[in-house]
Amino acid sequence: GMFVLGLPYAILHGGYLGLFLIIFAAVVCCYTGKILIACLYEENEDGEIVRVRDSYVDIANACCAPRFPTLGGRIVNVAQIIELVMTCILYVVVSGNLMYNSFPNLPVSQKSWSIIATAVLLPCAFLKNLKAVSKFSLLCTLAHFVINILVIAYCLSRARDWAWDKVKFYIDVKKFPISIGIIVFSYTSQIFLPSLEGNMQNPKEFHCMMNWTHIAACILKGLFALVAYLTWADETKEVITDNLPSTIRAVVNIFLVAKALLSYPLPFFAAVEVLERSLFQDGNRAFFPNCYGGDGRLKSWGLTLRCALVVFTLLMAIYVPHFALLMGLTGSLTGAGLCFLLPSLFHLKLLWRKLLWHHVFFDVAIFVIGGICSVSGFIHSLEGLIEAFRTNAED
Repeated sequence: GMFVLGLPYAILHGGYLGLFLIIFAAVVCCYTGKILIACLYEENEDGEIVRVRDSYVDIANACCAPRFPTLGGRIVNVAQIIELVMTCILYVVVSGNLMYNSFPNLPVSQKSWSIIATAVLLPCAFLKNLKAVSKFSLLCTLAHFVINILVIAYCLSRARDWAWDKVKFYIDVKKFPISIGIIVFSYTSQIFLPSLEGNMQNPKEFHCMMNWTHIAACILKGLFALVAYLTWADETKEVITDNLPSTIRAVVNIFLVAKALLSYPLPFFAAVEVLERSLFQDGNRAFFPNCYGGDGRLKSWGLTLRCALVVFTLLMAIYVPHFALLMGLTGSLTGAGLCFLLPSLFHLKLLWRKLLWHHVFFDVAIFVIGGICSVSGFIHSLEGLIEAFRTNAED
């Protein structure tokens, strides 16, 4: 998706190790996706495997029961909301960044472009179901094909000048943990998997689907990152399209902005659903009254809250306008937690008695490595953001 644009920046600070991490993250995310789905099932009295849970939240609650029956679900909900809202913020950030770099001669700042993008996104507050969101997603996919073809075609046209000698085995110790967060964030899909598997016509094909989708994603992301880095080497920027010549850049960036704006409704709608379900629709345990009236219509104050969420993403995009650093921070904070730490922990907790020794080894290893990467990536991304703020303040 959109965040593939940050992968060449990860190669800049990681070299061949960055490419290895793209492969490694695909393998680990594929595995943790499978074990997460395994946690939805249990063996009944007849020895049959049946689905007893429906969502990531149900798995988390089962792990914390009976002492804290809702604690796990709340932790997962908070992580999901952070990831989804941060994704929305990234779309606003990248829209402002791309428009500013496409038309540098116009007297419009990056913040102003972000405000214009948000004004276009305000109607998202009226979205009621996934049917409308799916139409935006279809157009988004078409735009993405055009972008990839244009960028890769330009890179291939400069194949004679590719800087193979620039791809090395050394890493930038200070900035490489940020690259880890970027790579992890580009694979995050675990929060959607329980719903996806539950809606498959043949759930038995889930493992096959996971294998082929992650193989395809790994190959495409690895090739895109390597080809783009070989083209610009040490001049590779946070958003790779900023490296393109001005004539091509303007065309590609317009498609990218369209893709970002069309991508925004899905995470926004998902975030709204999680918020409404956990805070407004959780039966007697709801913190606030329902957003919907008896006729199913959205109440005025519910619409106001949705608009406030759109405005919040704008404010964050204005005050934290650093695409790669923000993506690294999100990937390290929630991406690693939802993709690496929690699935392996839940798998050990719920299926401990049935696991073979190598499954236990994999789960423990993923938890430890994921924890180290998450902490180091979060710290270095935060340091990078603080340093960027200081530089802006001095300027």
